[in-house]
Amino acid sequence: MMQEGAQDGGRRVSMRVIKRSVLVIAVGGIGSISLMLIAGHRNNSIVLLTLFAIWVLAPFVGLALANMASRRWSRLTRVTLHSLILLVAVGSLAIYWNVSQAPRGSRIAFPFLVVPAGSWLLLIILIPGAALISCKLSAIGPFRWLIKAMAAVVMLIVLGIALLLGLLLLDHNRDTALPAPTGPFPVGRATYLWTDDVHTDAMAPQPNTKRELVAWVWYPAAAATPSKPVDDYMPAPWRTALEREIGVPLTQFLTRDLARVHGHSIPDADLSPEQHSYPVVFMRAGLSALTLDYSTLAEDLASHGYVVVGFDAPYRTFVTVLPNGTVITRTPQNNADAFSGIEQENLAGRLVQAWTADMTFALDQLERLNASDPSGRFVGRLDMQRVGVFGHSLGGATALQFCHDDSRCKAGIDVDGAPWGSVVRDGVTQPIMFLFSDHSTDAADPQEKQIEANFQSLFDRLARNRCYQITIRGANHFMFSDDGAALKSPLLVRALRMLGIVKIDGRRQIAITEHFIDAFFDVYLKGAPASELNSSPQYPEVEAATRPG
Repeated sequence: MMQEGAQDGGRRVSMRVIKRSVLVIAVGGIGSISLMLIAGHRNNSIVLLTLFAIWVLAPFVGLALANMASRRWSRLTRVTLHSLILLVAVGSLAIYWNVSQAPRGSRIAFPFLVVPAGSWLLLIILIPGAALISCKLSAIGPFRWLIKAMAAVVMLIVLGIALLLGLLLLDHNRDTALPAPTGPFPVGRATYLWTDDVHTDAMAPQPNTKRELVAWVWYPAAAATPSKPVDDYMPAPWRTALEREIGVPLTQFLTRDLARVHGHSIPDADLSPEQHSYPVVFMRAGLSALTLDYSTLAEDLASHGYVVVGFDAPYRTFVTVLPNGTVITRTPQNNADAFSGIEQENLAGRLVQAWTADMTFALDQLERLNASDPSGRFVGRLDMQRVGVFGHSLGGATALQFCHDDSRCKAGIDVDGAPWGSVVRDGVTQPIMFLFSDHSTDAADPQEKQIEANFQSLFDRLARNRCYQITIRGANHFMFSDDGAALKSPLLVRALRMLGIVKIDGRRQIAITEHFIDAFFDVYLKGAPASELNSSPQYPEVEAATRPG
Protein backbone atom coordinates (compact mmCIF):
# COMPACT_ATOMS: atom_id res chain seq x y z
CA MET A 1 0.00 0.00 0.00
CA MET A 2 2.78 2.39 0.89
CA GLN A 3 4.50 1.64 -2.44
CA GLU A 4 1.30 2.30 -4.36
CA GLY A 5 0.84 5.56 -2.45
CA ALA A 6 4.37 6.61 -3.31
CA GLN A 7 3.73 5.82 -6.96
CA ASP A 8 0.48 7.81 -6.90
CA GLY A 9 2.34 10.71 -5.28
CA GLY A 10 5.03 10.50 -7.98
CA ARG A 11 2.38 10.54 -10.66
CA ARG A 12 0.73 13.61 -9.08
CA VAL A 13 4.09 15.40 -8.93
CA SER A 14 4.83 14.53 -12.58
CA MET A 15 1.38 15.67 -13.68
CA ARG A 16 1.82 18.96 -11.84
CA VAL A 17 5.18 19.45 -13.52
CA ILE A 18 3.67 18.64 -16.91
CA LYS A 19 0.85 21.11 -16.44
CA ARG A 20 3.18 23.85 -15.23
CA SER A 21 5.64 23.21 -18.07
CA VAL A 22 2.93 23.44 -20.70
CA LEU A 23 1.54 26.59 -19.10
CA VAL A 24 4.92 28.32 -18.85
CA ILE A 25 5.91 27.35 -22.36
CA ALA A 26 2.56 28.37 -23.87
CA VAL A 27 2.42 31.70 -22.04
CA GLY A 28 6.05 32.46 -22.87
CA GLY A 29 5.63 31.66 -26.56
CA ILE A 30 2.31 33.46 -27.02
CA GLY A 31 3.50 36.42 -24.98
CA SER A 32 6.72 36.81 -26.97
CA ILE A 33 4.90 36.68 -30.29
CA SER A 34 2.22 39.11 -29.12
CA LEU A 35 4.72 41.67 -27.83
CA MET A 36 6.71 41.42 -31.06
CA LEU A 37 3.59 42.01 -33.13
CA ILE A 38 2.59 45.00 -31.01
CA ALA A 39 6.06 46.51 -31.18
CA GLY A 40 6.21 45.94 -34.92
CA HIS A 41 2.79 47.55 -35.41
CA ARG A 42 3.90 50.63 -33.47
CA ASN A 43 7.19 50.73 -35.39
CA ASN A 44 9.26 50.91 -32.20
CA SER A 45 12.54 49.48 -33.47
CA ILE A 46 14.33 49.40 -30.09
CA VAL A 47 11.50 47.54 -28.38
CA LEU A 48 11.12 45.27 -31.39
CA LEU A 49 14.82 44.35 -31.41
CA THR A 50 14.74 43.75 -27.65
CA LEU A 51 11.72 41.46 -27.90
CA PHE A 52 13.25 39.78 -30.94
CA ALA A 53 16.32 38.96 -28.83
CA ILE A 54 14.06 37.66 -26.04
CA TRP A 55 12.21 35.51 -28.58
CA VAL A 56 15.47 34.00 -29.84
CA LEU A 57 16.77 33.30 -26.33
CA ALA A 58 13.43 32.22 -24.85
CA PRO A 59 13.71 28.51 -25.69
CA PHE A 60 17.04 28.29 -23.88
CA VAL A 61 15.43 29.82 -20.78
CA GLY A 62 12.58 27.35 -21.05
CA LEU A 63 15.05 24.48 -21.26
CA ALA A 64 16.94 25.76 -18.22
CA LEU A 65 13.72 26.00 -16.16
CA ALA A 66 12.67 22.53 -17.26
CA ASN A 67 16.09 21.23 -16.25
CA MET A 68 15.66 22.68 -12.75
CA ALA A 69 12.22 21.12 -12.44
CA SER A 70 13.47 17.73 -13.63
CA ARG A 71 15.15 16.95 -10.28
CA ARG A 72 11.94 15.22 -9.26
CA TRP A 73 11.67 13.29 -12.52
CA SER A 74 12.90 9.81 -13.28
CA ARG A 75 16.30 9.11 -14.76
CA LEU A 76 14.78 8.41 -18.16
CA THR A 77 13.07 11.80 -18.22
CA ARG A 78 16.25 13.59 -17.18
CA VAL A 79 18.32 11.84 -19.84
CA THR A 80 15.69 12.63 -22.47
CA LEU A 81 15.54 16.25 -21.35
CA HIS A 82 19.30 16.72 -21.37
CA SER A 83 19.53 15.13 -24.80
CA LEU A 84 16.86 17.52 -26.04
CA ILE A 85 18.67 20.48 -24.51
CA LEU A 86 21.88 19.49 -26.26
CA LEU A 87 20.17 18.91 -29.59
CA VAL A 88 18.20 22.17 -29.53
CA ALA A 89 21.15 24.23 -28.30
CA VAL A 90 23.72 22.89 -30.76
CA GLY A 91 21.29 22.83 -33.69
CA SER A 92 20.03 26.37 -33.04
CA LEU A 93 23.51 27.82 -32.55
CA ALA A 94 24.76 26.06 -35.69
CA ILE A 95 21.96 27.59 -37.76
CA TYR A 96 22.46 31.05 -36.22
CA TRP A 97 26.22 30.90 -36.81
CA ASN A 98 25.76 29.84 -40.42
CA VAL A 99 23.41 32.76 -41.09
CA SER A 100 25.72 35.24 -39.35
CA GLN A 101 28.63 34.14 -41.56
CA ALA A 102 26.70 34.63 -44.79
CA PRO A 103 27.47 37.67 -46.99
CA ARG A 104 26.01 40.86 -45.60
CA GLY A 105 23.40 41.25 -48.33
CA SER A 106 22.11 37.69 -47.93
CA ARG A 107 21.53 37.56 -44.15
CA ILE A 108 17.89 36.99 -43.37
CA ALA A 109 15.90 37.01 -40.14
CA PHE A 110 13.68 34.10 -41.14
CA PRO A 111 15.75 31.41 -39.33
CA PHE A 112 15.71 33.52 -36.15
CA LEU A 113 11.91 33.48 -36.28
CA VAL A 114 11.42 29.84 -37.22
CA VAL A 115 14.08 28.13 -35.10
CA PRO A 116 12.74 29.39 -31.73
CA ALA A 117 9.23 28.41 -32.81
CA GLY A 118 10.48 24.92 -33.60
CA SER A 119 12.27 24.80 -30.25
CA TRP A 120 9.07 25.78 -28.43
CA LEU A 121 7.20 23.07 -30.31
CA LEU A 122 9.74 20.47 -29.19
CA LEU A 123 9.44 21.68 -25.61
CA ILE A 124 5.65 21.52 -25.64
CA ILE A 125 5.51 18.03 -27.13
CA LEU A 126 8.55 16.13 -25.95
CA ILE A 127 9.21 17.27 -22.39
CA PRO A 128 5.68 16.65 -21.02
CA GLY A 129 5.51 13.49 -23.10
CA ALA A 130 8.76 12.20 -21.70
CA ALA A 131 7.64 12.98 -18.14
CA LEU A 132 4.35 11.12 -18.65
CA ILE A 133 6.00 8.08 -20.22
CA SER A 134 8.67 8.03 -17.53
CA CYS A 135 5.99 8.18 -14.83
CA LYS A 136 4.27 5.12 -16.26
CA LEU A 137 7.41 3.11 -16.92
CA SER A 138 9.10 3.84 -13.61
CA ALA A 139 6.73 1.41 -11.88
CA ILE A 140 7.93 -1.46 -14.06
CA GLY A 141 10.95 -2.54 -12.08
CA PRO A 142 12.19 -5.47 -14.23
CA PHE A 143 12.49 -3.26 -17.27
CA ARG A 144 14.47 -0.46 -15.68
CA TRP A 145 17.71 -1.78 -17.17
CA LEU A 146 16.10 -1.62 -20.61
CA ILE A 147 15.00 1.95 -19.99
CA LYS A 148 18.53 2.90 -18.97
CA ALA A 149 20.01 1.22 -22.05
CA MET A 150 17.55 3.00 -24.33
CA ALA A 151 18.35 6.31 -22.67
CA ALA A 152 22.08 5.70 -23.21
CA VAL A 153 21.46 4.92 -26.88
CA VAL A 154 19.39 8.08 -27.29
CA MET A 155 22.15 10.13 -25.67
CA LEU A 156 24.78 8.65 -27.98
CA ILE A 157 22.62 9.35 -31.02
CA VAL A 158 22.07 12.95 -29.94
CA LEU A 159 25.77 13.42 -29.27
CA GLY A 160 26.57 11.93 -32.67
CA ILE A 161 24.13 14.27 -34.41
CA ALA A 162 25.54 17.26 -32.55
CA LEU A 163 29.11 16.27 -33.42
CA LEU A 164 28.16 15.76 -37.08
CA LEU A 165 26.47 19.16 -37.28
CA GLY A 166 29.51 20.78 -35.70
CA LEU A 167 31.91 19.13 -38.14
CA LEU A 168 29.71 20.02 -41.10
CA LEU A 169 29.57 23.62 -39.92
CA LEU A 170 33.35 23.83 -39.60
CA ASP A 171 33.80 22.25 -43.01
CA HIS A 172 31.19 24.55 -44.56
CA ASN A 173 33.12 27.62 -43.41
CA ARG A 174 36.57 26.38 -44.41
CA ASP A 175 38.44 28.06 -47.28
CA THR A 176 38.55 25.88 -50.39
CA ALA A 177 40.64 26.22 -53.54
CA LEU A 178 39.56 24.68 -56.82
CA PRO A 179 42.04 22.31 -58.48
CA ALA A 180 44.82 24.34 -60.06
CA PRO A 181 44.97 24.60 -63.87
CA THR A 182 47.53 22.26 -65.42
CA GLY A 183 48.52 24.37 -68.45
CA PRO A 184 51.36 26.90 -68.82
CA PHE A 185 49.17 30.02 -69.10
CA PRO A 186 47.67 32.00 -66.22
CA VAL A 187 43.92 32.45 -66.70
CA GLY A 188 41.85 35.61 -67.14
CA ARG A 189 38.08 35.94 -66.96
CA ALA A 190 35.75 38.53 -68.49
CA THR A 191 31.97 38.89 -68.46
CA TYR A 192 29.62 40.22 -71.16
CA LEU A 193 25.89 40.79 -71.56
CA TRP A 194 24.69 39.96 -75.05
CA THR A 195 21.21 41.04 -76.17
CA ASP A 196 19.60 39.72 -79.34
CA ASP A 197 17.65 42.49 -81.06
CA VAL A 198 16.46 40.17 -83.82
CA HIS A 199 15.26 36.96 -82.20
CA THR A 200 13.03 36.54 -79.15
CA ASP A 201 13.53 34.06 -76.32
CA ALA A 202 11.44 30.98 -77.07
CA MET A 203 11.59 29.80 -73.44
CA ALA A 204 10.58 33.11 -71.84
CA PRO A 205 7.18 33.20 -70.08
CA GLN A 206 6.16 36.40 -71.88
CA PRO A 207 6.01 36.61 -75.71
CA ASN A 208 8.30 39.02 -77.56
CA THR A 209 10.92 38.84 -74.80
CA LYS A 210 14.39 39.60 -76.14
CA ARG A 211 17.00 36.89 -75.80
CA GLU A 212 19.74 37.83 -73.34
CA LEU A 213 22.86 35.90 -72.40
CA VAL A 214 25.35 36.51 -69.60
CA ALA A 215 28.61 35.26 -71.11
CA TRP A 216 31.66 34.15 -69.13
CA VAL A 217 34.93 34.11 -71.05
CA TRP A 218 38.07 32.38 -69.73
CA TYR A 219 41.29 32.95 -71.71
CA PRO A 220 45.11 32.71 -71.56
CA ALA A 221 46.30 35.73 -69.62
CA ALA A 222 49.52 37.68 -70.02
CA ALA A 223 52.31 36.48 -67.76
CA ALA A 224 52.60 39.89 -66.09
CA THR A 225 49.06 39.77 -64.68
CA PRO A 226 49.30 37.15 -61.86
CA SER A 227 50.09 39.98 -59.44
CA LYS A 228 46.47 41.10 -59.80
CA PRO A 229 44.03 39.66 -57.26
CA VAL A 230 42.15 36.53 -58.27
CA ASP A 231 38.46 37.07 -59.06
CA ASP A 232 35.72 35.75 -56.80
CA TYR A 233 34.74 32.21 -57.69
CA MET A 234 31.17 33.45 -57.86
CA PRO A 235 30.46 37.21 -57.73
CA ALA A 236 28.64 38.37 -54.60
CA PRO A 237 25.36 39.30 -56.39
CA TRP A 238 25.18 35.79 -57.85
CA ARG A 239 25.90 34.19 -54.45
CA THR A 240 23.18 36.29 -52.84
CA ALA A 241 20.64 35.44 -55.54
CA LEU A 242 21.52 31.76 -55.38
CA GLU A 243 21.21 31.64 -51.60
CA ARG A 244 17.86 33.41 -51.68
CA GLU A 245 16.55 31.01 -54.31
CA ILE A 246 17.73 27.93 -52.44
CA GLY A 247 16.90 29.28 -48.98
CA VAL A 248 18.79 28.11 -45.90
CA PRO A 249 18.08 24.38 -45.66
CA LEU A 250 20.14 21.90 -43.70
CA THR A 251 21.57 20.66 -47.01
CA GLN A 252 23.51 23.91 -47.26
CA PHE A 253 25.86 22.44 -44.65
CA LEU A 254 26.75 19.71 -47.14
CA THR A 255 28.53 22.17 -49.46
CA ARG A 256 31.19 24.81 -49.04
CA ASP A 257 30.39 28.45 -48.37
CA LEU A 258 30.77 29.90 -51.87
CA ALA A 259 32.22 33.10 -50.43
CA ARG A 260 35.16 30.99 -49.21
CA VAL A 261 35.75 29.13 -52.49
CA HIS A 262 38.69 30.38 -54.53
CA GLY A 263 39.34 29.85 -58.21
CA HIS A 264 42.36 30.89 -60.27
CA SER A 265 40.96 33.43 -62.74
CA ILE A 266 42.22 37.02 -62.88
CA PRO A 267 39.46 39.53 -63.63
CA ASP A 268 39.79 41.37 -66.96
CA ALA A 269 43.45 40.45 -67.37
CA ASP A 270 45.32 41.19 -70.58
CA LEU A 271 45.24 38.44 -73.20
CA SER A 272 48.55 36.63 -73.51
CA PRO A 273 50.69 37.93 -76.42
CA GLU A 274 52.47 34.60 -76.84
CA GLN A 275 50.18 33.62 -79.74
CA HIS A 276 48.61 35.78 -82.39
CA SER A 277 45.22 34.09 -81.95
CA TYR A 278 43.62 31.34 -79.91
CA PRO A 279 41.01 28.69 -80.75
CA VAL A 280 37.58 29.10 -79.21
CA VAL A 281 35.72 26.40 -77.26
CA PHE A 282 32.14 26.70 -76.03
CA MET A 283 31.26 25.08 -72.71
CA ARG A 284 27.65 24.20 -71.82
CA ALA A 285 26.57 23.32 -68.27
CA GLY A 286 24.17 20.53 -67.41
CA LEU A 287 20.42 21.22 -67.53
CA SER A 288 19.86 24.43 -65.52
CA ALA A 289 23.24 24.52 -63.76
CA LEU A 290 25.22 27.75 -63.63
CA THR A 291 28.18 28.08 -66.00
CA LEU A 292 30.39 28.92 -63.02
CA ASP A 293 29.71 25.44 -61.63
CA TYR A 294 32.20 24.20 -64.23
CA SER A 295 34.95 26.76 -63.59
CA THR A 296 37.58 24.07 -62.98
CA LEU A 297 37.19 22.61 -66.48
CA ALA A 298 37.06 26.09 -68.06
CA GLU A 299 40.15 27.36 -66.23
CA ASP A 300 42.17 24.28 -67.07
CA LEU A 301 41.33 24.40 -70.78
CA ALA A 302 42.07 28.14 -70.92
CA SER A 303 45.46 27.52 -69.29
CA HIS A 304 46.31 25.29 -72.28
CA GLY A 305 45.77 28.11 -74.77
CA TYR A 306 42.03 28.21 -75.49
CA VAL A 307 39.40 30.92 -75.19
CA VAL A 308 36.56 29.16 -73.33
CA VAL A 309 33.07 30.67 -73.51
CA GLY A 310 30.10 29.70 -71.36
CA PHE A 311 26.85 31.53 -70.82
CA ASP A 312 23.74 31.62 -68.66
CA ALA A 313 20.28 32.39 -70.02
CA PRO A 314 17.30 33.83 -68.11
CA TYR A 315 14.33 31.53 -67.51
CA ARG A 316 16.29 28.28 -68.02
CA THR A 317 19.45 28.73 -65.95
CA PHE A 318 18.57 28.15 -62.28
CA VAL A 319 19.31 31.79 -61.48
CA THR A 320 20.73 34.57 -63.67
CA VAL A 321 21.90 37.99 -62.48
CA LEU A 322 22.07 40.73 -65.10
CA PRO A 323 24.68 43.52 -64.79
CA ASN A 324 21.99 45.96 -63.59
CA GLY A 325 21.23 43.66 -60.65
CA THR A 326 18.04 42.12 -62.06
CA VAL A 327 17.64 38.53 -60.91
CA ILE A 328 15.79 36.12 -63.21
CA THR A 329 15.12 32.56 -62.09
CA ARG A 330 14.22 29.45 -64.03
CA THR A 331 10.50 29.22 -64.69
CA PRO A 332 8.59 26.12 -63.50
CA GLN A 333 7.63 25.15 -67.05
CA ASN A 334 11.36 24.94 -67.92
CA ASN A 335 12.21 22.66 -64.99
CA ALA A 336 12.68 19.21 -66.52
CA ASP A 337 13.02 17.63 -63.07
CA ALA A 338 9.36 18.47 -62.41
CA PHE A 339 8.18 16.26 -65.28
CA SER A 340 8.48 12.61 -66.19
CA GLY A 341 7.96 10.32 -69.15
CA ILE A 342 7.09 11.80 -72.50
CA GLU A 343 6.56 15.30 -71.03
CA GLN A 344 10.11 15.31 -69.71
CA GLU A 345 11.49 14.07 -73.02
CA ASN A 346 9.62 16.76 -74.95
CA LEU A 347 10.87 19.48 -72.61
CA ALA A 348 14.43 18.19 -72.85
CA GLY A 349 14.17 18.41 -76.64
CA ARG A 350 12.90 22.00 -76.47
CA LEU A 351 15.66 22.98 -74.05
CA VAL A 352 18.33 21.48 -76.32
CA GLN A 353 16.92 23.48 -79.24
CA ALA A 354 16.91 26.68 -77.18
CA TRP A 355 20.46 26.20 -75.84
CA THR A 356 21.69 25.34 -79.36
CA ALA A 357 20.14 28.52 -80.78
CA ASP A 358 21.73 30.46 -77.90
CA MET A 359 25.12 29.01 -78.81
CA THR A 360 24.75 30.02 -82.45
CA PHE A 361 23.85 33.56 -81.33
CA ALA A 362 26.83 33.58 -78.95
CA LEU A 363 29.14 32.52 -81.78
CA ASP A 364 27.83 35.43 -83.85
CA GLN A 365 28.61 37.74 -80.92
CA LEU A 366 32.15 36.39 -80.69
CA GLU A 367 32.70 37.16 -84.37
CA ARG A 368 31.59 40.74 -83.66
CA LEU A 369 33.86 40.83 -80.61
CA ASN A 370 36.75 39.61 -82.75
CA ALA A 371 36.09 42.49 -85.13
CA SER A 372 35.37 45.19 -82.55
CA ASP A 373 35.92 44.63 -78.83
CA PRO A 374 35.36 47.82 -76.77
CA SER A 375 38.16 46.74 -74.43
CA GLY A 376 40.43 45.92 -77.37
CA ARG A 377 41.33 42.64 -75.69
CA PHE A 378 40.00 40.19 -78.26
CA VAL A 379 40.17 42.20 -81.52
CA GLY A 380 41.70 39.91 -84.13
CA ARG A 381 42.77 37.43 -81.41
CA LEU A 382 39.98 34.85 -81.72
CA ASP A 383 40.59 32.12 -84.28
CA MET A 384 37.05 31.67 -85.56
CA GLN A 385 38.18 28.93 -87.93
CA ARG A 386 38.97 26.68 -84.96
CA VAL A 387 35.79 26.44 -82.88
CA GLY A 388 34.93 23.52 -80.61
CA VAL A 389 32.27 22.74 -78.03
CA PHE A 390 31.83 20.49 -75.01
CA GLY A 391 29.04 20.10 -72.48
CA HIS A 392 27.93 17.97 -69.58
CA SER A 393 24.63 16.05 -69.36
CA LEU A 394 22.01 18.08 -71.26
CA GLY A 395 24.89 20.36 -72.18
CA GLY A 396 26.49 17.35 -73.90
CA ALA A 397 23.32 16.85 -75.92
CA THR A 398 23.47 20.55 -76.81
CA ALA A 399 27.10 20.18 -77.94
CA LEU A 400 26.11 17.38 -80.32
CA GLN A 401 23.14 19.30 -81.72
CA PHE A 402 25.23 22.45 -82.16
CA CYS A 403 27.78 20.52 -84.24
CA HIS A 404 24.85 19.20 -86.29
CA ASP A 405 23.28 22.65 -86.82
CA ASP A 406 26.30 24.94 -87.22
CA SER A 407 29.12 24.05 -89.62
CA ARG A 408 31.40 26.53 -87.84
CA CYS A 409 31.77 23.90 -85.11
CA LYS A 410 34.89 21.82 -85.88
CA ALA A 411 34.86 19.30 -82.99
CA GLY A 412 32.61 18.40 -80.05
CA ILE A 413 32.64 16.50 -76.77
CA ASP A 414 29.61 15.01 -75.04
CA VAL A 415 30.36 14.55 -71.34
CA ASP A 416 27.88 11.94 -70.09
CA GLY A 417 24.87 13.39 -71.88
CA ALA A 418 22.05 11.47 -73.55
CA PRO A 419 21.55 12.70 -77.14
CA TRP A 420 18.32 14.49 -78.12
CA GLY A 421 17.10 16.13 -81.27
CA SER A 422 17.68 15.65 -84.97
CA VAL A 423 21.33 14.74 -84.44
CA VAL A 424 20.16 11.28 -83.31
CA ARG A 425 18.80 10.40 -86.77
CA ASP A 426 21.20 12.52 -88.86
CA GLY A 427 24.52 12.22 -87.06
CA VAL A 428 27.36 14.74 -87.50
CA THR A 429 30.43 14.97 -89.71
CA GLN A 430 32.76 16.58 -87.14
CA PRO A 431 35.06 14.61 -84.80
CA ILE A 432 33.16 13.67 -81.65
CA MET A 433 34.24 12.28 -78.28
CA PHE A 434 31.90 10.68 -75.75
CA LEU A 435 33.24 10.84 -72.20
CA PHE A 436 31.11 8.60 -69.97
CA SER A 437 30.81 7.99 -66.26
CA ASP A 438 30.34 4.44 -64.98
CA HIS A 439 26.88 3.22 -66.05
CA SER A 440 27.51 -0.44 -65.25
CA THR A 441 24.84 -0.43 -62.52
CA ASP A 442 22.15 1.50 -64.39
CA ALA A 443 18.72 -0.10 -64.29
CA ALA A 444 17.34 -1.33 -67.58
CA ASP A 445 14.17 0.77 -67.47
CA PRO A 446 12.32 1.92 -70.62
CA GLN A 447 13.99 5.35 -70.54
CA GLU A 448 17.47 3.78 -70.39
CA LYS A 449 16.57 1.53 -73.31
CA GLN A 450 15.47 4.56 -75.34
CA ILE A 451 18.73 6.36 -74.52
CA GLU A 452 20.72 3.31 -75.62
CA ALA A 453 18.72 3.20 -78.86
CA ASN A 454 19.44 6.91 -79.46
CA PHE A 455 23.14 6.35 -78.90
CA GLN A 456 23.24 3.41 -81.27
CA SER A 457 21.40 5.39 -83.94
CA LEU A 458 23.91 8.21 -83.51
CA PHE A 459 26.94 5.90 -83.50
CA ASP A 460 25.80 4.35 -86.78
CA ARG A 461 25.95 7.78 -88.41
CA LEU A 462 29.37 8.92 -87.18
CA ALA A 463 32.73 8.60 -88.91
CA ARG A 464 34.37 5.70 -87.07
CA ASN A 465 37.89 7.04 -87.48
CA ARG A 466 36.96 10.31 -85.75
CA CYS A 467 34.61 9.12 -83.01
CA TYR A 468 35.87 8.20 -79.55
CA GLN A 469 34.15 6.61 -76.60
CA ILE A 470 35.91 6.82 -73.24
CA THR A 471 34.55 5.51 -69.93
CA ILE A 472 35.90 6.41 -66.49
CA ARG A 473 35.29 3.39 -64.27
CA GLY A 474 33.75 4.38 -60.95
CA ALA A 475 32.93 7.92 -62.13
CA ASN A 476 29.64 9.51 -61.10
CA HIS A 477 27.41 11.53 -63.42
CA PHE A 478 27.07 14.42 -60.96
CA MET A 479 30.78 14.79 -60.19
CA PHE A 480 32.02 16.38 -63.41
CA SER A 481 31.26 19.84 -62.01
CA ASP A 482 33.00 21.84 -59.28
CA ASP A 483 30.25 20.89 -56.86
CA GLY A 484 31.08 17.21 -56.95
CA ALA A 485 34.82 17.67 -57.31
CA ALA A 486 35.63 20.31 -54.73
CA LEU A 487 32.61 21.84 -53.03
CA LYS A 488 30.89 18.90 -51.38
CA SER A 489 31.69 18.23 -47.73
CA PRO A 490 34.42 15.55 -47.38
CA LEU A 491 32.25 13.96 -44.69
CA LEU A 492 29.41 13.60 -47.19
CA VAL A 493 31.75 12.29 -49.89
CA ARG A 494 33.21 9.69 -47.50
CA ALA A 495 29.72 8.57 -46.56
CA LEU A 496 28.76 8.27 -50.24
CA ARG A 497 31.90 6.24 -50.90
CA MET A 498 31.17 3.93 -47.98
CA LEU A 499 27.68 3.35 -49.39
CA GLY A 500 29.13 2.65 -52.83
CA ILE A 501 27.33 5.60 -54.43
CA VAL A 502 30.64 7.33 -55.20
CA LYS A 503 33.56 5.11 -56.18
CA ILE A 504 36.19 7.61 -57.28
CA ASP A 505 37.54 10.81 -55.75
CA GLY A 506 35.90 13.86 -57.28
CA ARG A 507 39.16 15.66 -57.97
CA ARG A 508 40.52 12.55 -59.60
CA GLN A 509 37.47 12.37 -61.87
CA ILE A 510 37.93 16.02 -62.81
CA ALA A 511 41.66 15.50 -63.52
CA ILE A 512 40.90 12.62 -65.92
CA THR A 513 38.20 14.67 -67.63
CA GLU A 514 40.57 17.63 -68.05
CA HIS A 515 43.22 15.40 -69.60
CA PHE A 516 40.96 14.01 -72.32
CA ILE A 517 39.23 17.32 -73.08
CA ASP A 518 42.63 19.00 -73.52
CA ALA A 519 43.95 16.11 -75.63
CA PHE A 520 40.89 15.94 -77.90
CA PHE A 521 40.89 19.64 -78.73
CA ASP A 522 44.68 19.63 -79.15
CA VAL A 523 44.25 16.94 -81.81
CA TYR A 524 41.33 18.47 -83.70
CA LEU A 525 41.81 22.22 -83.15
CA LYS A 526 45.62 22.43 -82.91
CA GLY A 527 46.72 19.56 -85.11
CA ALA A 528 48.41 17.43 -82.44
CA PRO A 529 48.96 13.73 -83.25
CA ALA A 530 45.94 11.49 -82.64
CA SER A 531 48.09 9.27 -80.41
CA GLU A 532 47.52 11.79 -77.62
CA LEU A 533 44.03 10.36 -77.27
CA ASN A 534 45.33 6.91 -76.37
CA SER A 535 44.62 5.87 -72.81
CA SER A 536 47.50 6.68 -70.45
CA PRO A 537 48.99 4.37 -67.77
CA GLN A 538 48.60 7.20 -65.28
CA TYR A 539 44.81 6.80 -65.57
CA PRO A 540 44.09 3.10 -64.95
CA GLU A 541 40.43 3.99 -64.28
CA VAL A 542 39.95 4.73 -67.98
CA GLU A 543 38.81 1.99 -70.32
CA ALA A 544 40.79 1.92 -73.55
CA ALA A 545 39.64 4.67 -75.89
CA THR A 546 37.45 2.95 -78.48
CA ARG A 547 35.58 3.87 -81.60
CA PRO A 548 31.91 2.83 -81.43
CA GLY A 549 30.56 0.65 -84.16
